[in-house]
Amino acid sequence: MANRLSTGVSVLDRELDGGIPPGSIVFLAADPASQSELFLYELTAVRATLYLTTIRSDQAIRDALDRTPGRVGDPTIRDVGGNAPLDTANRFIRDLPEGANLVIDVVDALEAPEPARYRQFLNELQTHMVNTGGLAVLHGMKRESDPRNRGLTEHMADVVFHLQTNIDGSEIENRLAVPKFRGGSPPTDTIKLQLADRVTVDTSRDIA
Repeated sequence: MANRLSTGVSVLDRELDGGIPPGSIVFLAADPASQSELFLYELTAVRATLYLTTIRSDQAIRDALDRTPGRVGDPTIRDVGGNAPLDTANRFIRDLPEGANLVIDVVDALEAPEPARYRQFLNELQTHMVNTGGLAVLHGMKRESDPRNRGLTEHMADVVFHLQTNIDGSEIENRLAVPKFRGGSPPTDTIKLQLADRVTVDTSRDIA
């Protein structure tokens, strides 16, 4: 489909009819002990990217990108995990250029304020992404108890990815579900992934 933005994973793009519509917000939920960051790193190779980190330092992100064997880009990395992460993130997002990626890793820290304030942040983010035709990916950790505004994140997101990582005997199995794709047709089955040096899709279609 025309006017779709690549996720950086070509086989996944085909599963999504060419990628993600411009102006979309994507929410990627994953276990903390998973290789989900590979999705973010590969996305940086596709377009200019602003990478906002809330837990790891900007230098830690840069070191991780340098060690990644797969294809990565040269994103602008900013640490927004200080005393007012929502306000700091907002300042950087306002300067996001046309057609760029935005990565927030992880969004959990931004989900802490009162709902009305976080809702305003999400609405401003959505407006900015639509106006610039870019793509925002919010990386969130799955926990026993979700952050107070996780429901707002999932509702506002145009596309939701749930990465499930299971250890079954000697095998680590990663499956990606796309329960939500606003304005598109999500895959009806989970996608079995290999997360090693980079993100690849098991094309044998071993579907759960």
